[in-house]
Amino acid sequence: MPTYSAVLMHGSRGGEGRYTFEGPEKLFKKTPVKIMRTFMEDLETRSPIGHIEYEINAAIKNKEAGVVTVIGDLHFDEDNGQPFMCMITKAEDDS
Repeated sequence: MPTYSAVLMHGSRGGEGRYTFEGPEKLFKKTPVKIMRTFMEDLETRSPIGHIEYEINAAIKNKEAGVVTVIGDLHFDEDNGQPFMCMITKAEDDS
């Protein structure tokens, strides 16, 4: 399985995480929302908090650069949400 890279930043807590995850060979042929869902499902399996609730406000795919950018809100507990931005691409060490 190919490896992908993601950078997830959220503003309210000043957090930034860099992640790698495995996904299907044709992941980038899917919609930006499905690509984000694949990443978040992987992140949930490794996160100590379990399920991560999120809302997507915008999701775009730059086919030429091979980058998906997603903007939305992360919902921890019962808060009002924290803005986030996530960028996903194929990992550099994969051909």
